[in-house]
Amino acid sequence: MAIPVRRHRGGGLQERPVWAPTPVNPLVEFDELLNQMSGLLESTVGAAPAVAWTPLADVSESEDAFHIEIELPGVKSKDIDVEANGPELVVTGEIKERERKGVLRRSTRRVGAFEYRLRLPGELDTHKIKAEMQDGVLSITVPKADVAKPRHVEITETSENAESSG
Repeated sequence: MAIPVRRHRGGGLQERPVWAPTPVNPLVEFDELLNQMSGLLESTVGAAPAVAWTPLADVSESEDAFHIEIELPGVKSKDIDVEANGPELVVTGEIKERERKGVLRRSTRRVGAFEYRLRLPGELDTHKIKAEMQDGVLSITVPKADVAKPRHVEITETSENAESSG
């Protein structure tokens, strides 16, 4: 059986099996591992986690702002606190466990305190931060300060005749 190969831009061949995983950020893998271990412990022992957990989030950047979307299904906006302190954004809150009737056989949903911390690069306009909750997703827009926004500089042309006659 032949091993699949990939061609590089330089024309050379590189042997790499098709099943080989693509490189992933090790910190993301570590966070996922901690979440899985915590979930396993919770489902086995049935105890709530002792520390705050981190919800899933996407962070994107446009020319004039940073956009953060945090998944918080079932959480009301009154149970969430968003704070900006310089370049750091902190979102905290709590998902309260519902009272249930009968015997709970399995639970994989997270409950308890959560905390999401993010340090954003550059200068930010923290007075204009907007946050809104819709369909279980908290959307936060953090505008960049005018100093941090890119500015287009016009180039003027001077004629040589004007310089030599002066």
